[in-house]
Order: sequence, then structure tokens, then C-alpha cells
Amino acid sequence: MKALICSRPGTFEYNDVPAPVLQPGHAILKIKRIGICGTDLHAYRGTQPYFNYPRILGHELAADLLDADGPIGFVPGETLTFIPYFSCGTCIACRNGKPNCCATIQVCGVHVDGGMADYLSVPEATLVKSEGLGYDELALVEPLAIGAHGIRRAGIMKDEFVLVVGAGPIGLGTMEFARIAGANVIAMDFNETRLAFCKNSMNIPYTINPSEEDAIKRLEEITNGDMPTVVIDATGNRKAINSGLQYLAHGGRYVLIGLQREEFCLSHPEFHKRETTLMSSRNATRQDFEHVIHTIKAGLISPLRYITHRAQFDAVKDIFEEWLDPSAGVIKAMVEKD
Repeated sequence: MKALICSRPGTFEYNDVPAPVLQPGHAILKIKRIGICGTDLHAYRGTQPYFNYPRILGHELAADLLDADGPIGFVPGETLTFIPYFSCGTCIACRNGKPNCCATIQVCGVHVDGGMADYLSVPEATLVKSEGLGYDELALVEPLAIGAHGIRRAGIMKDEFVLVVGAGPIGLGTMEFARIAGANVIAMDFNETRLAFCKNSMNIPYTINPSEEDAIKRLEEITNGDMPTVVIDATGNRKAINSGLQYLAHGGRYVLIGLQREEFCLSHPEFHKRETTLMSSRNATRQDFEHVIHTIKAGLISPLRYITHRAQFDAVKDIFEEWLDPSAGVIKAMVEKD
């Protein structure tokens, strides 16, 4: 089968590799859609933590079931998606219902080869019913689940002000679920195109570009002097993470969804005086995936509007560099397979 391999930072190569053979407890998927995400971009640039080369990227997937080991509630040819975090089921995190941060987790497309290929073998337990969603929508469930999980972690309450820093796909999904939870959502980014998308396509009431205005002053105006009670970083940018605390209300929660590979640093006095709750949010759970699918089916989210760029699988090697350029205006790129 054909696979697109990231052999080293900045280099993709199409190669013929062996097709997966059905293993006990596994299913083989025929890949139909591949969403391009921040993890793929970081891997290509060489800035992705937990990563080794060469690697087949891709974990935002929609597929048809080709074959499975035994009766599992799915039938060959069925359209589906899957949870791309392969957990052990026995460590303390798994035993406590947190397989998303399993001690020996294997993330598809990061620790093990992913879906930029014709076929992919995955554990049967990770399969997720389509519930009638199409390929494009199914490929967007995973990034939306990341945002849904972050909002669930943060314990968002109705009418509180939530600042989401970073208006990429993960940030947009985070804003969507903060809105559904009843929050007053504020989007912050340096990219005016993405802020315009937040305002005009998502009806986010407040947007801030800190390069164009005094962000703290604007936040004080929006919150009547209180500042946001929740700040969520969805940038994966060290400078943004280090500076995010200044936007947080006293007694607030600072949630890191974005990931970068270096240490981050917070002012201890600023952190302490707020009695800040600091938490990370990693991956998502089946509960989050099912919540996303329900919200799409109910019309609470229209994720197809995120897709700004498309390419056939055979063209990805040549077009990927263009998608990295901020001037291209990419929000979500989608790869199509026959």
C-alpha cells in the first residue's frame, strides 16, 4: 500500500509499505479522510514532543471498516471514526477512567504510525460509530473532542468569562464547547483572518489581537474589571503560555491544551496571589467523542465551515509547505482519499 512518511523534519516521502494484517482484537480501516492538525505541523517542523522519525502521520481520520477480528457491533463497509489514543487499560490512569493520559499511551501518528496511508490497523475498542455523519464531519470529531475535553476539565459555569488564546482548529473547537456550556467567550490571536472567522462565522462576541490593542485593558473592559475566570491556552506556543497568567482573574483556572516541547515559566507571585488552579488537558475520552457527535447531529456545531483547504492524498507532499504559510489562511486542511 502507499503511505506518506515524514522521514525527518521538513521531508515527506511516498513509499510502498506492507498493508496491515488482521491481528487479534484489531480492525483494519480503509482511510477516506485525513484532517491536518497542529500535531502534524509540529512533527513536520521538528517541534513535536514525544516524537521519533520516520513516522506516518495522521490521526484525525474517517474510514470504512475493511475487516475486524470477530463480532464487534460493526459491519464491513461501515463508515466510522476511532479514538487515536491507544491505552494499556491497566495503569493507574486507566483504572481511574483517564485512558487519555495512560502512563504508556501510544498516540496514533505520534508514537505509532498513523493514517496517511491506504489502510490502518487499530484496536477494535477504539472504533466509534458514525451516527450518520459524513466523512468530513467524522474526520473533525477528534480535534473537536480535544476542545470538549478541555472545557470539561475546566468545569465551565454558565455566564463566566472564558478567554481562549489561539484561534486555530483546537482553539475554535474549545470556543464552541465553552459557548455550549454557557460561557461568555473571548478569542485572542495575532491572526486577524482567524479572529474575523471567530466573529463572523462563529458569533464569538469578543475578539482581541494583542498586537493591535492593550489586551489587559480590553479584558478589563469586557469583564467589568474582573478579568476572565478561565484562561485556556490553545497555541502550544511557549511565549503565549508564559504570558497567559496575566489575563486571569483572581481565583481563576489556567488550562493548557496546547503543547510545546520546552519548559514553561510562570511568575510565582502572580500565580500564588490568584490562588490559581493550573491544569493540563490531554487528548480526550470516548465520552468526549460521543458528546461531539451528539452536538454535531443536534446542529449545535457546524464543523464543515472550518475546512478551508483540500487536497487529494497524492498531492499532499507538494502542497504541505503552502499550508504552513500563515498567508495561506488555512484553518483546517482536509486530505481526501478515494
